[in-house]
Formats: sequence, C-alpha cells, structure tokens
Amino acid sequence: MNRIRKGDQVVVITGKAKGQRGDVLRLAGDRVYVSNVNLIKRHTKPNPQANQPGGIVEREGSIHISNVQLFNPRTGKGERVGIKTLEDGRRIRVFRSSNEAVDA
Repeated sequence: MNRIRKGDQVVVITGKAKGQRGDVLRLAGDRVYVSNVNLIKRHTKPNPQANQPGGIVEREGSIHISNVQLFNPRTGKGERVGIKTLEDGRRIRVFRSSNEAVDA
C-alpha cells in the first residue's frame, strides 16, 4: 500500500520548492508530479495530427517521493504516514503523530 496516492495534498519538504503545497497529479515509480510545483518549460514541436500547437509549454516536473509529506489539515503541516491493519483485515493509512486515519 502506497503512503502517497493520486489526489492527496502534499507539502514539499526539501529542494527549491520547499514549503509549497499542491495535489498529487500522478505517480511514476518513486517520483510524484505535484500541481503547480517544480514548473519546467518545455519546447515542443507542433503536431497537427494530435491538434497540438508548438511553442514553449510550462508543465510540472517530477519530485522524488521522499521529498514530499502528506498534508494534515488538522495541524496545518506535513506529517509522516504509516499503515495500520484493522481487526477485519483492512489496511488504512494513519498519521504517525496522532494515529488518526487519513481522510481520502
């Protein structure tokens, strides 16, 4: 079970984007793409078959998953996440600091 999933709100804890917060757009192995964080400019060629114009496109770059933490809305900061198994066998994500379930 992954500790960070698509749609989670995360906080960047290191690097040039430290302190920025956004939603996880997608995961690619051990890297995550976070909305409006680590924006890069990419020069693209026009592709008339895909109806795609050319030019300079700004989009999100990837960040290593170890450089982000799940955002806890109760405390207002990023926190570590653990996995807890319930009595009925289900596994849920919990914040390590308070042991409360992650709402997702």
